[in-house]
Amino acid sequence: MNIQPRPFDHPDAVKLNDMVQLEYAERYGDGGDVTPLDATMFDPPRGLYLLAYDEQDRPVATGGWRGQEENEEGYSDGDAEIKRMFVTAEARGQGLARRILAALEADARAAGRTRMVLETGDQQPEAIALYTSSGYTPCPKFGHYRTYDSSICMAKSLTGPV
Repeated sequence: MNIQPRPFDHPDAVKLNDMVQLEYAERYGDGGDVTPLDATMFDPPRGLYLLAYDEQDRPVATGGWRGQEENEEGYSDGDAEIKRMFVTAEARGQGLARRILAALEADARAAGRTRMVLETGDQQPEAIALYTSSGYTPCPKFGHYRTYDSSICMAKSLTGPV
């Protein structure tokens, strides 16, 4: 697998984003994740967007982080928020999400971010298991879905031992 930084609006990123939106809609019975995002939110050094490609150079996984500061949506200064973690069905079970997550954490740490945060949902047990096994713990809700019962927010310190 080949993991590469790409803009959030790169055609391969758009393709995978469309796929994850369909999966969200299926799992939650709605229109997908409507959190406002634009490509500049992931521009280094205040973010990073990664795509993983298989041996045939097909995009099969994605994930990004964007910097956040304290605001009315419940973020804290120094936060790096994970967005659009996704692995296509045919590429699951190969550790791609874990590799992308580790790369995002390392990049956010190098950019001076102090805490990695994420929001997932109660219909995504695979995501919850990944994040829990990677050291994330529940935290006060933040972000676009902070008032939803199905929303699960988690955080991990980026300071201290790696």
